[in-house]
Amino acid sequence: MSTYAIIETGGQQLRVEPGRFYNIRHFPSVIPIERDKKILIYRVLMIRQGSHINLGHPWLEGAVVRGRISHAHFERKITNFKMIPKKKTRRELGHRQKSTRFIVDSISMNGEDISR
Repeated sequence: MSTYAIIETGGQQLRVEPGRFYNIRHFPSVIPIERDKKILIYRVLMIRQGSHINLGHPWLEGAVVRGRISHAHFERKITNFKMIPKKKTRRELGHRQKSTRFIVDSISMNGEDISR
């Protein structure tokens, strides 16, 4: 837990650690999504290694988060129920968002793996 990075992908910012998996809404650069496909994320905002913190403005130069795609799936269904009282009008809408699960393998800074 002493080494982690904050990345920006899929319209959100995530705190990632090596060896853990995360769900991201979409990977625009990875189409089609294949199992065990290697990915590199260059939009690294911050890296913390022990008590040393590297901040980017807006991103760190030479910082890379390496990972692989585990699988693609749908999130839980989001329902929207609309009712107008006394008019007997009811409408229920819903959708499921696509999501991709990926596993972080390592965090690198200037070609050197710092996630050990």
